[in-house]
Amino acid sequence: MRLVQVLIPQGSRESVLESLDRQGIDYAVFEEVGRGEFEAMVQFPVPPSGVETVIEELTTAGVRDDSYTIVLPTETVVSQRLSALKERFPGLRISREELHARAEDLAPANSTFFSFLILSTVIAATGLLLDSAATIIGAMVVAPLMGPAVSASVGAILADRRMASRGVVLQVTGLAAAIATAALLGVILQQTILIPPGVDIQAIPQVAERTSPNVLSLFLALGSGIAGAISIMRGSGSTLVGVAIAVALVPPAATSGLGLAFGLPAVAVAGAVLVVVNLLAINLSALILFYLSGFTPLDADEREGVRASVASRIAVLGVAIAVLSLVLAGVTYASFQTASFEQQTQAELQRQFDEADIEGVELVSVTVDYRPVDYLLGNQPRVDVLVGIPRDLQAPPDLAQRFDDQLTEGLDRDVVVRVGFVEAQVSDDAATRASTAGLAPAGTPLDRPSVPLNRVSVVLDRPPFLHAPEGRP
Repeated sequence: MRLVQVLIPQGSRESVLESLDRQGIDYAVFEEVGRGEFEAMVQFPVPPSGVETVIEELTTAGVRDDSYTIVLPTETVVSQRLSALKERFPGLRISREELHARAEDLAPANSTFFSFLILSTVIAATGLLLDSAATIIGAMVVAPLMGPAVSASVGAILADRRMASRGVVLQVTGLAAAIATAALLGVILQQTILIPPGVDIQAIPQVAERTSPNVLSLFLALGSGIAGAISIMRGSGSTLVGVAIAVALVPPAATSGLGLAFGLPAVAVAGAVLVVVNLLAINLSALILFYLSGFTPLDADEREGVRASVASRIAVLGVAIAVLSLVLAGVTYASFQTASFEQQTQAELQRQFDEADIEGVELVSVTVDYRPVDYLLGNQPRVDVLVGIPRDLQAPPDLAQRFDDQLTEGLDRDVVVRVGFVEAQVSDDAATRASTAGLAPAGTPLDRPSVPLNRVSVVLDRPPFLHAPEGRP
């Protein structure tokens, strides 16, 4: 419930009270002696979704725009007379006046906004370099991006151009500052002993996750924008929603900055694309939800113009997201192809080993180095195969090439194969295996392995087909 207090201008008392009576609203009237232009103050409880309608009726009855109207949240209202009002005004949607006030409160002062955003970026960049998801989440709690994201949409819907433009400017300049901050931090850290020389940040999982953005990233941003709009309309969960919005924006911005610092344009571009797509999606989803919720400008004369303005804004954002989504779709397809290739390669090699059925020989591991960017650039996949063989069995010298031929034929893709061999022993009990060097059979003390640790011979060639030498099955 809300408690509404309205100062009634001179000469409007009777019409205002009649309007409240017609709407079936219980009220209390107090004489106003503070200022001569108002003759009384009236206060009454009303459900949140009814505040906007009641205030519009009071404006028609004589309450001017320059009058004081205060809307207060109430903890509890005990009355049997409110059931009719609750039935008349169901739902939890707040009034446009309350929405405007909340949006203003969420957008902090510039100094506060940039201070928290820079600190958040520093923490997020550190978390990326440490591959620490917990640190990155901690950075999101600090990031103040929910306010500008929501206020930009609220300002557009309510025809408050100052609020809308400030929200857009804070988002754009804030994320640009985040990228610059991460780049500067990356340059500084490279001059210290905190980062090993020659480190490849693309190999860090938290960084790699944001350098291959796919269509699923778009759902995160759309969901964050919708959650932001709902939270401000319902007045709940704004802190957690702010974290969700920050997750969609700050880590990719920090990734883009680190890409610039480490001289990796592909990383910088991928992170920047993800930032832009998420930023547009958050604003689009929030704008659409506010529009569908029926919010209109405070000034009735501007409502028609705002509808056209909001429609054009939605169209521009939608087209921009659609264009950039082509990049996400390409990465998504490339990720699917690389994952499928890895799965097919492992299955094909395992099949070859199973069909060969050479006693004592087994496939230890298959590692495929093939990333979405390799697929998009046409680079060949690299397959690393580790084979365990008995000491008395000589490894085929052309195994890598045979694997290469079989994989190229079976998967219709040129590959580069490396095959490594490690000596292994098999106990009399087929259930007990020592497939890698240093593993002892059952009953042998762990500090005295029965299988000697021998050198690993590696064939650097193209992939192979495992076959049984003469005299063996």
